[in-house]
Amino acid sequence: MAAGEQQGREYLERYKIPELLHNLSALLLYHRPERPREFLIHALERVKFAKLTDVEYPYLVDESNLDAMFEMLDTTSQGYITLVQYKGALKSLGLSTQDLPYEEDATITLEIFKKEV
Repeated sequence: MAAGEQQGREYLERYKIPELLHNLSALLLYHRPERPREFLIHALERVKFAKLTDVEYPYLVDESNLDAMFEMLDTTSQGYITLVQYKGALKSLGLSTQDLPYEEDATITLEIFKKEV
């Protein structure tokens, strides 16, 4: 791999550009607005505003969706899921699993799941 290509990849990863583009694409497909460019501009403005003010980002899922997702993962109703299950859920949602602050034997509760997802 050429040095320029590697630098480009590192740049994209550092600023989480693939995740941003994935989330914007998902928002587009979910809402299917008549004017997609304006919709994307508005979504990016909301992301910027959220970063500046600590308000919520534009999300596709709400709390009830997260409850249902966790319930599907916690098939034995233990009140927690494993780190492997958690990483799988993050990947299926198109979210990064890098830099998770958990040990391999960690358990993820519904509270943690909802807060982080």
